[in-house]
Amino acid sequence: MSDILRLITARDPNEKEFHQAVGEVIESVQPVLDRIIPEYRQNAILERITEPERVLLFRVPWQDDQGQMHVNRGYRIEMNSALGPYNGGLRFHPSVTLSILKFLSFEQVFNNALTTLPMGGGMGGSDFEPKGKSDNEVMRFCQSFMSELFRHIGPDTDVSSGDIGVGAREIGYLFGMYKRLRNEFTGVLTGKSLGWGGSLIRPEATGYGCVYFASEMLSTMNDSIEEKTCLISGAGNAAQYTAEKVIELGGKVVTLSDSTGYIYDEEGIDKDKLEYVKMIKNIRRGRIKDYLDKYSETVYTEADTTLDYNPLWNHKADCAFPCATQNEINEKDARNLANNGVKLVCEAANMPCTPEAVDIFLNNKILYAPGKAANAGGVAVSGLEMSQNSMRLSWPKKEVDSRLKIIMKNIHKTCLEAASEYGQPGNYVSGANIAGFLKVVNAMQDQGLV
Repeated sequence: MSDILRLITARDPNEKEFHQAVGEVIESVQPVLDRIIPEYRQNAILERITEPERVLLFRVPWQDDQGQMHVNRGYRIEMNSALGPYNGGLRFHPSVTLSILKFLSFEQVFNNALTTLPMGGGMGGSDFEPKGKSDNEVMRFCQSFMSELFRHIGPDTDVSSGDIGVGAREIGYLFGMYKRLRNEFTGVLTGKSLGWGGSLIRPEATGYGCVYFASEMLSTMNDSIEEKTCLISGAGNAAQYTAEKVIELGGKVVTLSDSTGYIYDEEGIDKDKLEYVKMIKNIRRGRIKDYLDKYSETVYTEADTTLDYNPLWNHKADCAFPCATQNEINEKDARNLANNGVKLVCEAANMPCTPEAVDIFLNNKILYAPGKAANAGGVAVSGLEMSQNSMRLSWPKKEVDSRLKIIMKNIHKTCLEAASEYGQPGNYVSGANIAGFLKVVNAMQDQGLV
């Protein structure tokens, strides 16, 4: 274990997700540190880049429809602003903890750096669960959450976007409260509805960008997504639009999931079936099991926490796109994927593979793209939405999609070049970490002791 990781572990012993994220980056950038370690040590670069610039923790009181008061915790981690205003999602889910948000904000720093857009990294959210709540309950919670957060954010300070549990509905309620409190209409939140400052392609961006990145990876092998059988986890925006782009490019999607279980449709989830999934999840706010109401021949498997593997990752396939949550693919899942012929794993979620799983992919020569590179499409279009808001413009869908493709292509190229320069050709993990790390720390060096 490196000295910096020992320090972090001793200081914050219970933040295992954050330790995992830092450990992966430190291991990847060791070749960089070996070249210029004296300068970085003198300037305490590692200590500074792994410590948030600011951590906000606040209570969020809200009232349900029966008049009962509740209190949740709200967070915002402003991790690093060397490249620009903090930018990162808000997550509303019972699993939200300080450790998870620190890991997500740390990843976001490098994720944003790879886009080449002027954005720092941050992340926030609450342990509030929007599922099962009425629109009025969600609105009251969002208004209470923003009544504290508004003091610390702004278009040139900290810009938030949606994440798990935060969609267009929540963004709308949050923005409305911010506008009322600050008496200004600014691009402080991205993922807004199209009628009042949102960007085309924003909901699709993470999924589309992930598939664009996967296509670039396959092109290095003179291959493509066409006719590839693909396993996809999740059923939110990232999963839906990863599936949509795979289908558009001629691939075959056979799985989708949520916290209750997963569906396996051997015939493939085509455009019409995917539209039904969108209706279930986005309009009805139902469960993936409801897919069987219309497509009864599909196999549904309930989630079983007693298993030491996820059956979703134990099907014959060519490509895997984890789009759900952190550490959803463990060592056993990775072995199952390798044994079932998977040639590519491309992450649309944040850190969905454990370190042991990543080692298996790399050792088996499976094309593997970490989330900080492959899912950068979401934050890239978030940055494009910020630009449109600043200029009071709205770009057409074709232009935004074209810019997204170019950004993902450039990220892919940057990762390969960085990996090759430091003696690890073809290693996207090292390439992404090294390229993002160098961009951020060079900016920190230029700005002095801040």
